[in-house]
Amino acid sequence: MVQEGGIPIKMSSCGKNVVLYSQPKETKMFNGKGYVLEDSIIGDFAFIKGYKADTKGNVIFNKTAQNFNCDMAKAAKITIVEVEEIVDEGKLDPNHIQLPGVYVNRVVLGEKFERRIERLHLHNHEGENAKYTPEVII
Repeated sequence: MVQEGGIPIKMSSCGKNVVLYSQPKETKMFNGKGYVLEDSIIGDFAFIKGYKADTKGNVIFNKTAQNFNCDMAKAAKITIVEVEEIVDEGKLDPNHIQLPGVYVNRVVLGEKFERRIERLHLHNHEGENAKYTPEVII
């Protein structure tokens, strides 16, 4: 039904009649195997966090920020990147750039990057073999 269309998308206000049905999907053959093509997700805005960027919008991410930030920037109509440091054009190694500036509309220098992910609290459990055990609060 997804390929051929006809799935109810919108019902009437009374909930008994279908007002809008899905349209048929485009199909293609790749290496002898059939595939149903879907439209990609497009967001209006992507607000992402980068580590370092140059004045042309080329961005380097740090650690786990590499996971989805590139994909989100490429899927959005407007991408705004907050970075810890902005350098002049040509100062970033081209081999380390993870998001080209063509996908970036604005670069913002962030303030007060506090990297406190967890706070360590020690509790003394009563008893002869009492140990301090950490309690992680996120």
